[in-house]
Amino acid sequence: MAQAMKIAIVDDEKDMRQSISQWLALSGFDTETFASAEEALKGLGPEYPGVVISDIKMPGMDGMAFLRKLMSLDSSLPVIMITGHGDVPMAVEAMRIGAYDFLEKPFDPDQMTELAKKATRRRRMVLDARALRRDLGDGTTIMKKLIGASPVMERLREEILDIAQADGHVLIDGETGTGKTLVAHALHAVGPKGKREFVIAHCAGREEHELSRALFGPMEEGGQIPLIEQARGGTLVLEDIEALPEPLQARLLAWMNQQGSPAETRLIAISNLQEQGKTVEDCLRPDLFYRLAAMRITLPPLRARGEDILMLFTRFADQFAEEYGCAAPTVSAQEAAQLLQAPWPGNIRQLINIAERAVLQARRGSGTISSLLMNDHDEAQPVMTTEGKPLKEYVEAFERMLIDNTMRRHKGSIVNVMEELMLPRRTLNEKMAKYGLQRSDYL
Repeated sequence: MAQAMKIAIVDDEKDMRQSISQWLALSGFDTETFASAEEALKGLGPEYPGVVISDIKMPGMDGMAFLRKLMSLDSSLPVIMITGHGDVPMAVEAMRIGAYDFLEKPFDPDQMTELAKKATRRRRMVLDARALRRDLGDGTTIMKKLIGASPVMERLREEILDIAQADGHVLIDGETGTGKTLVAHALHAVGPKGKREFVIAHCAGREEHELSRALFGPMEEGGQIPLIEQARGGTLVLEDIEALPEPLQARLLAWMNQQGSPAETRLIAISNLQEQGKTVEDCLRPDLFYRLAAMRITLPPLRARGEDILMLFTRFADQFAEEYGCAAPTVSAQEAAQLLQAPWPGNIRQLINIAERAVLQARRGSGTISSLLMNDHDEAQPVMTTEGKPLKEYVEAFERMLIDNTMRRHKGSIVNVMEELMLPRRTLNEKMAKYGLQRSDYL
């Protein structure tokens, strides 16, 4: 699950750092304080999971020297500088060096909170991208990240590997919660630009002028580098492409036309359009749409993934059980059938939520997965899909889940699995081969 973001507050004035810490803690942040830059450097590093807020004027190593040191450790670490009145030229210099932003005393605490929220969101994206870049370094690992043995997932993995090598612009669409951003990461990581920059821009919820400046510039003195420049030579991901205003669609198309062939920077557009009766094609200029849709990946909804549902539920439940220090819930045959039949409008995100709540229920010793599925839907919405499945499919999915769970619980011990499931070795081997389960994955 996502790593919690921290805020490191560095200020030689005790009252100032404590007041900042208390205010941010009330806003839901995990804070830690340091009385000097030297002390802070002992606890900060290239993978620091958060943001730094530092005063500029401090005895010993001042804020500017501290900032330079942090940028040498990790140039993507967001550092918010606090300046006194009249220190704006110094703050501009800090922005040039690499500071995320600055606050001038006396500052509005709410403004600081909003700035901290934006900075932590950016930090999370950077760290997530790094983690995925490390994990998705080859085709073998990407198969493991994109979990699922269903035919639609097999096809998806093949499609990702093919399109990643083609290196053209891509459109990714599908229902909410299906993992579109993960697929964008995977396309980048296994493609020829995998070692280059990976930049995500969100098109929704922003004023046109703000989005235009963020994407294309011009860069104001001391401001952030435009995203198309940050992504140069790598991959630029545009989330919610359907929300991109028409004038910016024209600018984006012009930028794409200037790229040449093959494109210097790869563009991956993600559509999260949920409006009934409307498609992403309706929201984009035809010339832009057809440029993007030449390579299009539509992610399958969870309800179309068959036995993957049980596999994913088990994996997520095990992760949460480990996190909460308790046993994972046992899934009955009836509950397995209900998990397979549920419509899952929220897809993977909804499944993760159900798995976590099932673990919390099991820890309390009350509740059922069936009740969670009932409570997770509106009264007017049916809990089960209208599509029936042959009994054989339910039986095989449940059987696979049982063998998979037992193999993981016994860490691949064939003897223990045979004893618990009361199966002869030959039968167990045949069923494992049938369901694509390999003992080496459990050792």
